[in-house]
Amino acid sequence: MSNYKLGLDYALEQDQKDELNAYRNQFYIPKDNSGNELIYMTGNSLGLQPKQTKSYVNQELKDWANLGVEGHFEAKNPWLAYHEFLTENMAKIVGAKPIEVIVMNTLTANLHFMMASFYQPTKSRYKILIESDAFPSDKYAVESQLRHHGFDHKEGLILWKPRKGKELLDYETLETILKSHGDEIALIMIGGVNYYTGQFFDLKRITELGHNHGCIVGFDCAHGAGNVELNLHDSGADFAAWCTYKYLNSGPGSLAGCFVHERHAYRKDLNRFAGWWSHNKQTRFNMRGEFDQLPGAEGWQLSNPPILSMAAIKSSLDIFAEVGIEKLIKKSKKLTGYFEFLLNTLGEDTIKIITPNSPDERGCQLSIQVKHADKSLHDKLTEADVISDWREPDVIRCAPVPLYNSFEDVYRLVEKLKSILN
Repeated sequence: MSNYKLGLDYALEQDQKDELNAYRNQFYIPKDNSGNELIYMTGNSLGLQPKQTKSYVNQELKDWANLGVEGHFEAKNPWLAYHEFLTENMAKIVGAKPIEVIVMNTLTANLHFMMASFYQPTKSRYKILIESDAFPSDKYAVESQLRHHGFDHKEGLILWKPRKGKELLDYETLETILKSHGDEIALIMIGGVNYYTGQFFDLKRITELGHNHGCIVGFDCAHGAGNVELNLHDSGADFAAWCTYKYLNSGPGSLAGCFVHERHAYRKDLNRFAGWWSHNKQTRFNMRGEFDQLPGAEGWQLSNPPILSMAAIKSSLDIFAEVGIEKLIKKSKKLTGYFEFLLNTLGEDTIKIITPNSPDERGCQLSIQVKHADKSLHDKLTEADVISDWREPDVIRCAPVPLYNSFEDVYRLVEKLKSILN
């Protein structure tokens, strides 16, 4: 879109036209010591708190206070089935069927539980492929899985690397790796949106490539859920996991989501770590029977869920359900495009955006390399009331989140960056 314009008036005019503009008032925007709102651009690290979350959590505290253990059945939102209140809205956000989605555990724990089932190495096919600059936690997790199964974690790890001099990954390189090593690779596990570059991968293409070579394919969608249209069911991926505290605004360290494709829903041959919450709901409390596994993603649960965390997730998901992921993506593309347009006015000799310039290959995060800059530039931005984040060696990540960031936020951020650079 090339019809963006310069100047504050244009930004204010876009905010007035924005049909989602009012949602900003439903979130707490952090303020400086004088009470002025900060320019918050780190929804890719921790989403802001919806104002209604307090009442959702208070409802459960009230029911706990008044009902004690009876809250499992008698609470306004009975705790026994609380995770079920989240499933449908979460499934819509990630493009899945309700039977494919569960909210449970935390992100890396979920990846390990998925690998317990789907990483089935043999002597000849045991390697794991990840992107070379995967989020560190993913790398640690797959390395530990290799060691757990008795393999050398360096020799067993295959890295999908960008071509020399490039930041972004390309599919031709992936195809070449699979042609050479496909029969040695048991698992492909990629970050659906790369945390560093912001590159949004073609999940369906990767899955088809992997499956053609007999590999299991899974994704870490921490930077994708609530940010891009993941379409997990249509992608054909075997599994995926994501956190809920970034774009899904559920609070620091909150529970994660998990996807298991429908074709695995009734498979009892898959090895898994089980617990009583993955047992048949009708007979769960009989206590003496043999394990009777629930179908679908629910069948990977272990323990009864932490209700206070789920209440915060429910609060945010209710907002997403009201807005709809399609409207969010539409605004996101426009807002991020405007951000890109303004950054490009600073000149190629000053900055470089390493995130793909195609709106279909990114979410709202732009990763900005500033020539000859170090972390002191990020520190100056922070002093200028801009909350962004720095990633070594030389990248500032900014994410204008469509639910609560405005065109004015974007305009003011770039003006502050300009004055610091000058």
